[in-house]
Amino acid sequence: MSTTLNATRSSARWRFWKGLGACVSACVALAFSIPVLATDSDASKTTLGLDQSAALRTSQTAVGTQISDFTLLDREGRAVRLSQYRGKPLLVSFIYTGCFQVCPLTTRSLQSAIEAGREVFGTRQFNVVSIGFNQPADSPQALKAFALQNHIDQSNWEFLSPHASIVEPLTREFGFSYKSTPAGFDHVLQVTLLDAQGRIYRQIYGEELDADSLGEPIKQLLNNAPVPQQLSLDGLINRVRILCTVYDPKTGKYRVQYGLLIEVAGGITFALAMIWFFLAEWRTQRRARRTRSLRTDATHPSL
Repeated sequence: MSTTLNATRSSARWRFWKGLGACVSACVALAFSIPVLATDSDASKTTLGLDQSAALRTSQTAVGTQISDFTLLDREGRAVRLSQYRGKPLLVSFIYTGCFQVCPLTTRSLQSAIEAGREVFGTRQFNVVSIGFNQPADSPQALKAFALQNHIDQSNWEFLSPHASIVEPLTREFGFSYKSTPAGFDHVLQVTLLDAQGRIYRQIYGEELDADSLGEPIKQLLNNAPVPQQLSLDGLINRVRILCTVYDPKTGKYRVQYGLLIEVAGGITFALAMIWFFLAEWRTQRRARRTRSLRTDATHPSL
């Protein structure tokens, strides 16, 4: 019986340390996944994220570009060519479905702006496309789930998934810059407006869009207004997301997006709670084994 008790104790200790190790690993992973927070305007030069000036310059340089006839997949896995959208203005946004904060926020903001401007410029005069650039994760199924989660069901709005081999040339033509970071991706917050011939007419920036920011360029395009001049980078520098911070033009520095940090802190708190649970469970089992051992010794003193 002594051998059996020792084996049971060894097995329990092994399970405890295995579970504790998993929790500690989770804490360490969460701690090291927290991006370094920039404190001044030099943050744009960090090697972890985008160079905001270069990204915006790339975006503005793309204005006037004729977009190639790329073939992508819709939410049902059907092939769709971008040329199918010619004949009407087209709004194009780039997203990644693994984003839990900025991409859903900007997508819902785009939806709200479209709904708010329905009476001004309607919705039959243009189309909207959201493209998942994180391949192969942004599959047709993932984009379908993303659309459902954000309650997007407009008939003129489609979600498209490109093959991994065309992501680089596709994003380059649109002037869309992105870079992988420990927190996901840094990327330009832009919606690209194409004219009826598939040329880039305007880049619209920001995470909070409204009817005017979308409606005005669409009306200008429908009225055959010329392609606008490139905007000043100084006026756009606050439109780029850098890690988990947002540029505040009033202070010239970067402020923390506390929503992200709260979620990370919540994950660490959960991991610590699990460690506490394993410790409490281990102590309870240890006391129970001691009690059983004493009872066994009292019942069978010869053992």
